[in-house]
Amino acid sequence: MSDSDVIVSLCGKTDLGRTREHNEDAFLVADLTTGKSSLPSGVITRSLGPKGQLFLVADGMGGAAAGELASAMAADLIFGHLAGTWTKEEDASPERFILRLREAVDLANLQIHSYAREHPEVRGMGTTATVAGVLSRSLYLAQVGDSRGYIIRKGTATQITKDQSLTQRLVDAGELTEEEAAASSRRNIILQALGPDPRIRVEMTFQSLSRGDVLVLCSDGLSSQVKREEIAELVSRQPDLEAVASELVALANGRGGPDNITVVLVRFEGEGLPAPDQGEEPGYQVYHTGDTSGDVPTITSPAPAAVRAEEPPPARTGSPAGMALLVFGVLIVLLAIFLALE
Repeated sequence: MSDSDVIVSLCGKTDLGRTREHNEDAFLVADLTTGKSSLPSGVITRSLGPKGQLFLVADGMGGAAAGELASAMAADLIFGHLAGTWTKEEDASPERFILRLREAVDLANLQIHSYAREHPEVRGMGTTATVAGVLSRSLYLAQVGDSRGYIIRKGTATQITKDQSLTQRLVDAGELTEEEAAASSRRNIILQALGPDPRIRVEMTFQSLSRGDVLVLCSDGLSSQVKREEIAELVSRQPDLEAVASELVALANGRGGPDNITVVLVRFEGEGLPAPDQGEEPGYQVYHTGDTSGDVPTITSPAPAAVRAEEPPPARTGSPAGMALLVFGVLIVLLAIFLALE
């Protein structure tokens, strides 16, 4: 069977929400075989080409228009790098593909950071980025921040990304339950974003696909208001992806719409994929890239990089001085937790 035996149907939707003055979210879908990107207004269905497809959600921060600029830059830079490298490469191996994904996110971070340093009016801007690339029968993800990815299979939603956030760190340490983390006043503190720091750690994960899988990428404007079980129920009973996207946005807005809301939905079909009962169970799976010296610089995890502000709604980060204080406060919290665990 060839890649053309995999059929991809997709749509995306973004919404201002009920409280924000600017939409700082961005999304993008692209056919990496043709090198063309689009912002679909309805459902697009096409065969998977040999170079695969790209899906991206970015959630900007920085106040005024800075967050809007950061998320748009991330989408453009990541796609632009892949279109200029991966699309033209003869080596179409998964190893090369995931290297190019990681490289694109690394370089986007450096360029956003450099732009902010050169333009004081947007100093401190940043954005999350959840980037999903599908190649053959597998999905590869590059993650920075807390925009999420879910796989819906047989009526069940499984989160296949892990939030790079303080509350997720506390959940991992056993200090909070997932329910407590969702209700925490610290849930808006994220540990990484593209832009604030020149060095980041891009989390690379992967997922084997099965026939009928639906990928959901979303900003926290959706995931903070709509439970994954609700997303799964809606995807399972409504075959029209565009209708699903509209209903998800309406549901988040109906619960206050405190943030911008963005969702990308992708359904995978075709004889090129195994039946749901024959494939691996979905889950969070880290992709170990091994030694990539000479191709991609080694990236280490920085100190906590960005904080979303609850009030006032339009601002998610502050000035560089304010950011330093917030980062210091987060480090104190983490140190206290570490000492308590000793």
